[in-house]
Parts: sequence; structure tokens; C-alpha cells
Amino acid sequence: MTDAPRPPLPPFTRETAIQKVRLAEDGWNSRDPEKVALAYTVDSRWRNRAEFATGRDEIIAFLTRKWARELDYRLIKELWAFDGNRIAVRFAYECHDGSGNWFRSYGNENWEFDESGLMSRRHASINDLPIKESERLYHWPLGRRPDDHPGLSDLGL
Repeated sequence: MTDAPRPPLPPFTRETAIQKVRLAEDGWNSRDPEKVALAYTVDSRWRNRAEFATGRDEIIAFLTRKWARELDYRLIKELWAFDGNRIAVRFAYECHDGSGNWFRSYGNENWEFDESGLMSRRHASINDLPIKESERLYHWPLGRRPDDHPGLSDLGL
């Protein structure tokens, strides 16, 4: 059984790469591991910081752990570059831990897609910055970032 195509499909144009990035952002802001995992191939390979995952089951387990400890998670992604079936993004997200300590995490991701638009590889490098709650920049209700909310460049990030 094969997965249904996940448009936009490679090779990407600037417009379709931006669409793909926003769809990924929307998925991650859902904080639904099973839904998010469907955007990846069944044998997708990840590097996230120092953790490695292969396949949807490991991706689901990773995301479940992530969102259990990164509370009130809100993410913004922005296209950095694209070519053929690859996209590079930069991102920043805000969350807090169980003790109420807030963080803004900055990073870069390199993505590679198969012909049906599923991500087959994801390599993420991430740095965490402790912030005060008063320094937060993301205040939309949990879920999808509103279309009129500033992006990373607009926020000076």
C-alpha cells in the first residue's frame, strides 16, 4: 500500500516551497503526533539534535515525548532555500517546561522529499534560549498560527 500524494510535489518552485513550509508549520502546531507523522515516508530518517529516528512509529514516539515536555508549543517556520526535491528552513518556537520556565528554540532544518511529496529525510539543528514569559513573542491561541501574525523576519528573529 502506498500513501496518497501530499502536494505540493517536487520539484518545488518558490511558491510551492513556501506552501510546503507553511503546511509543515501548521501540522507541527497541531501537536498531533499521528497527524504529523503522515507527512513523512514510512521509512523516513530524522536527526533532531542528538536524537535519531527512523520510520513513522519512531517519529510518533519522538513527537509524543516532545510535546509532553514542551508545553504551550508554538512554532514559526520560514523558507530559507530550495532546489528540486529539497527545502531548507529556519524556525523558532516558544514553549515552557513543567516548572513554568519559558524557552525560545531556534533552528535550521534540511528536508528531502520523495516524488509523492512525503518527507523522506529531516535533519534539524536546534539551540534553546531561556526567556522570561514577558519576552514571549507568540501569543496566538494554540493551534495554527493566524495568517496575519508576523513571521520570523517580521519579528526580527
